[in-house]
Amino acid sequence: MKKAEIQTEKGIMKVDFFEEDAPNTVANFIKLSKEGFYDGLTFHRIIPNFVIQGGCPDGTGMGGPGYTIKCELDGVKQYHDRGVLSMAHAGRDTGGSQFFICHSRDNTSHLDHNHTCFGKVTEGLEVIDEIRQGDVISKIVVTED
Repeated sequence: MKKAEIQTEKGIMKVDFFEEDAPNTVANFIKLSKEGFYDGLTFHRIIPNFVIQGGCPDGTGMGGPGYTIKCELDGVKQYHDRGVLSMAHAGRDTGGSQFFICHSRDNTSHLDHNHTCFGKVTEGLEVIDEIRQGDVISKIVVTED
């Protein structure tokens, strides 16, 4: 099972991936992480009691990796709950590098089966609440059990 550590100045969030539900989205995130794409990027969008969002190379929410990936919405884990890691997009099949992590289940049910859930924070949930706009992703380290 592949896992990741999202390292920030506020602490580390440990993520378990939903490889069965979203294999292509997981593979894309792992590829970008291993290339160092996320290193030094910021959380550019913070909406309290909703999500923290990062992965935009220009910090505006408009950037990406130069390509898009298809949504994977049919799996059993496509449920946006506290700590869920999901692909941000500007419309179906337009995701690439931007991701968000949910603060809670409040206000997120409309995201189910619209944004690809591809992992969940299993340790460091308190870090989600500490992240503020502009906080930096130091590095994302991928491991395999």
